[in-house]
This record gives sequence, C-alpha cells and structure tokens, in this order.
Amino acid sequence: MIDVESGHEDEFNRWYDQEHLPERAAIPGVLSARRFKALKGNPKYLAVYELENPDVLKSPAYRSVYDPKAGVVSAWSRKMEPHLQKLIKNIYVEITATSD
Repeated sequence: MIDVESGHEDEFNRWYDQEHLPERAAIPGVLSARRFKALKGNPKYLAVYELENPDVLKSPAYRSVYDPKAGVVSAWSRKMEPHLQKLIKNIYVEITATSD
C-alpha cells in the first residue's frame, strides 16, 4: 500500500505501469501482479503480488532488479522514492482451507 506526494501522481502511475509492475511480474515465481486504487481512504494505491512462496523475494532473479543494499535500484525508482509516502509492505500467506 502506498500514497504518492501531490504533484507526482502522473509520473508515479507511469513508473508503476511501465517499469515497476512489469519488472516484478516477469520474475520467476511471481504468479500474478495487480494494482488497485482506493475509492476512499488511504493509502490510495495497493499492489498485490501472488508468489509461489515468500522466498521469491530473496531469489537471485528478484535481487537482479531490486537489491538496495547492493545498489541495484533503477534510476527511475530512485527518482520516485522521495515522493512515495505511507509505504506499507507486508507478506501474507494464505490460510484459506481448501476442500480437495
């Protein structure tokens, strides 16, 4: 979940749609990637990534597109970072019981 600083929303949406989401969606183990916009309330934006398992976020493929400790962050991402607000990142596991 995230908000973006006023005056930067158009570029934020271009960045997310043209770089960020497609880049992550192409990582092996990312099963789906979707964005949502709140009708009311905040944060305004939500992205949901369905993963094979949480270890996808530690994989070499993921780290090849995002590893801030190693300096792997795109120039466009670096440009957008100061304008991102109320960033909330969580990892969830499904607890729905399935009936097979």
